[in-house]
Amino acid sequence: MAKKTVVVLGVDGYLGWATALHLSQAGHDVVGIDSLVRRRWDRECGTQSLIPIKSMPQRVALWKRLTGRTIRWRPMDLCDARAVTQLVQEIQPDALIHFAEQRSAPFSMIDLPHATMTQVNNVVGTLNLLFALRDYAPQAHLIKLGTMGEYGTPNIDIEEGFLTITHNGRQDRLPFPMQPGSFYHLSKLHDSHNIQFACRIWGLRATDLHQGVVYGNHTAEVAMHPGLATRFDYDAIWGTVLNRFCIQAALGRPLTVYGKGGQTRGFLDIRDTVACVRLALEHPAAKGEYRVFNQFTEQFSVKALAEKVIDARAAHGLKTTLRHLPNPRVEREEHYYNAKHQKLLDLGLQPHYLGDTLIESVIETVERHATRVDPVELEQPNVDWRRGGTAAWRTAPAESEPRPVVLVSPISRPRRPLRPADPTRAAQPR
Repeated sequence: MAKKTVVVLGVDGYLGWATALHLSQAGHDVVGIDSLVRRRWDRECGTQSLIPIKSMPQRVALWKRLTGRTIRWRPMDLCDARAVTQLVQEIQPDALIHFAEQRSAPFSMIDLPHATMTQVNNVVGTLNLLFALRDYAPQAHLIKLGTMGEYGTPNIDIEEGFLTITHNGRQDRLPFPMQPGSFYHLSKLHDSHNIQFACRIWGLRATDLHQGVVYGNHTAEVAMHPGLATRFDYDAIWGTVLNRFCIQAALGRPLTVYGKGGQTRGFLDIRDTVACVRLALEHPAAKGEYRVFNQFTEQFSVKALAEKVIDARAAHGLKTTLRHLPNPRVEREEHYYNAKHQKLLDLGLQPHYLGDTLIESVIETVERHATRVDPVELEQPNVDWRRGGTAAWRTAPAESEPRPVVLVSPISRPRRPLRPADPTRAAQPR
């Protein structure tokens, strides 16, 4: 594969950093961009990665020392239109990997300022990028990280982005009907519409990766040195469900399932995430083409995922229990879910499937960093979809119907205050 100049937007984030290393190791010239705002959001929310992460200058310096390869790193806010234009004009990238967005559904549901900031940050940042590409790099391939959450949970099979519809005797291929579940997911859908429009009107080329829930923290590149570690989020704002379950299992706590646990989603290993991005990069969209790949390898319900963790621990003679909590989200807790994900397999993806060994390796990572676990973050969820803010939850006994939620005033948990966002300051990590 010929060497390409690739801009990774959101390089300081969980997926952005791992992707930048993977593409650099593959021989591509990588330029990393990030505003570092995610680190500020951690301070605002009182959260932190379980695994300590180095500063960006330390990371890129260590990578060069270990491999001799250079990742050109520069701080930049994607919502700064002039800076984005100058970047595209100067770098003339062959491709741009767009991770640079506020990516937490709970964060977007805290209150009006957080919802506004999420949508301004994500939608305006992407618009700035599209206009810069139109004017200065119309041949560049935009690879944007979307989310399977754009689809919602329809009672029909989920296709990859488009659906052929017959209506009143006429047929057309149209974007799949979307039912996003939060203001964050809505922002990703707005991005999808804007990118599709830009491809149709301006002849840009783009791949929209509708990604499932990612787990794991090790790729071949990240594993080279502890100083190359990427994030491990487990809290109620930024964390993912498998990370939370593994933390709870490692500490001998019950696994907390929101509602009945029938919510089903697509999942994939972080090694498959970086492989999918590379496949999209090396098999670019055509001029004027907007394409969608559903990026996941397996489907699990939340309860089934918890049971896999319980089984993995039982194999070592360790008992783990399950506890149901009231669901802070407004969603169907038992539903049909069958999403297609063939296109990346056709390009050559070799999936890593979730098994006991992977679960145990994540739990071992947790055990090594157990002193950094904040027990408060393993308590009840602190953002309610109906009221926002911080929720004080009553405990629901296992296997019972959830009890009513008792809400206190927003942004009220003394130990973990969530400051109102400034909607005029928008920036983007992942």
